[in-house]
Amino acid sequence: MKCPYCGNLDDKVIDSRSLANGEAIRRRRECLSCGLRFTSYERIEEKPLLVIKRDGRREPFERQKIERGLVRALEKRPVSQMSIENLINEIEDEAAEHAKASNEISSEELGRMVLQRLYALDKVAYIRFASVYRKYDTLQEFMQEIERLINERND
Repeated sequence: MKCPYCGNLDDKVIDSRSLANGEAIRRRRECLSCGLRFTSYERIEEKPLLVIKRDGRREPFERQKIERGLVRALEKRPVSQMSIENLINEIEDEAAEHAKASNEISSEELGRMVLQRLYALDKVAYIRFASVYRKYDTLQEFMQEIERLINERND
């Protein structure tokens, strides 16, 4: 650690203390050249999860965006707030696991995670979310998705 007074790189640690429930360490140091005592702090550097948008932009992952989409899709459906919270937690955990190496995940992959869970939870909410996520241009595309759901239910 560079001494703030003389710039020497040689020092010794006199005291170390854990701070903020173990999330940081405070160290008292003494410069071996000039004898100045100073304090340094160590913290874990956490890289935020980034979402790669369709146009290539990268944005920080925002749990609130997924929540807004789910609440809108599940509006007036018989699904509890606790179920929605659990769904969001599952999606957030899976996204973090999926992006472990690069800390990045595509918005398409996030959308697929949401759709997969909505499909299992509530088919109406699934269709609502899919209509926005997949950007159906025609009524025909929308009807094909509904027909696919009907056919799966009858199988």
